[in-house]
Amino acid sequence: MDKEVLDILKEMQNDMKLMKSDMKSMNGDMKLIQSDIKSIKTTQVEHTQILRALEHKTDVISAEQENLKHEVFEIKGEVKGMRKDMSSVEIITANNWSDIAKLKSAK
Repeated sequence: MDKEVLDILKEMQNDMKLMKSDMKSMNGDMKLIQSDIKSIKTTQVEHTQILRALEHKTDVISAEQENLKHEVFEIKGEVKGMRKDMSSVEIITANNWSDIAKLKSAK
């Protein structure tokens, strides 16, 4: 019976040594996993910062684009006004030439 108890204790001791070895291996794996998680978190923070910067830049570009649209419409209106003025100048110039021709023929 003593031999059986001794065999059981030896088997338990071997099992405990294997468990210790497994636990050490798991600790090493856990450290690697923790390191990987830390790296992933750092990368995620960096990506978040980049995305926020890009969103800000997009907002700025959108605002500038809206300003450009307003300026284009304003310029378009001014060009239309200039064309109208040029048409008026052409009409007035034509009338002046007509008046000059009449005055020349009246001499």
